[in-house]
Amino acid sequence: MNILLVEDDSRISEFIIKGLEENGMRVQLASTGEKARELIMQNDWDLILMDIMLPGIDGIQLTKMIRFKKNYTPILILSALSDTNDKIEALDNGADDYLTKPFHFNELLSRINALTRRTKFNYENREVFFICRDIKLEPEKHLVTQNGKQVDLSPREYKLLLYLLENKDKVVSRTQILERVWGIQYDTNTNVVDVYISYLRSKLDESKGKLIHTIKGTGYMLQD
Repeated sequence: MNILLVEDDSRISEFIIKGLEENGMRVQLASTGEKARELIMQNDWDLILMDIMLPGIDGIQLTKMIRFKKNYTPILILSALSDTNDKIEALDNGADDYLTKPFHFNELLSRINALTRRTKFNYENREVFFICRDIKLEPEKHLVTQNGKQVDLSPREYKLLLYLLENKDKVVSRTQILERVWGIQYDTNTNVVDVYISYLRSKLDESKGKLIHTIKGTGYMLQD
């Protein structure tokens, strides 16, 4: 596995590189956002580990650039910023997971393995697509269409719709959505799920009937 580590603290980068190499992974270090951008353009990576507070281009800006280029390499943020809003900002802008420093190395390793398993599953099942009424989502192309017309979604809106499609005709709670789509494993009393459901509804044509149903006191359900 080829991993790009974007980290400007030499003590942390040495600790991570040593542990990953001992587990059979190849790691390339970039200590600035500019160097990371150069390496991302030059090479294909299985995973990107990224700090937020970097000299020059910060981790959020870099994540936005990566996704703007239609590069969907898994990104795991490693940051000392522990506020829920910081996590939500990173995930909303295209990161796949977020781990707060300091962390146990075994947790980092588990999250890396989980992300790469998910990526492998998506690759092996790349012909799979999801349909609900006139909506079609094609994971291989990272494409959503309705009545044959492309629907432009942000990375987080796309993940939310994918999760709802994977669970079509099932009720999913706000807590389940937070855990799967935002990687937040506890209810922080945030209304971010409701906000993004509203965003999705505004972008999907529901003139033929409601697609996303609110289940009072529980969560949401996508139905034909």
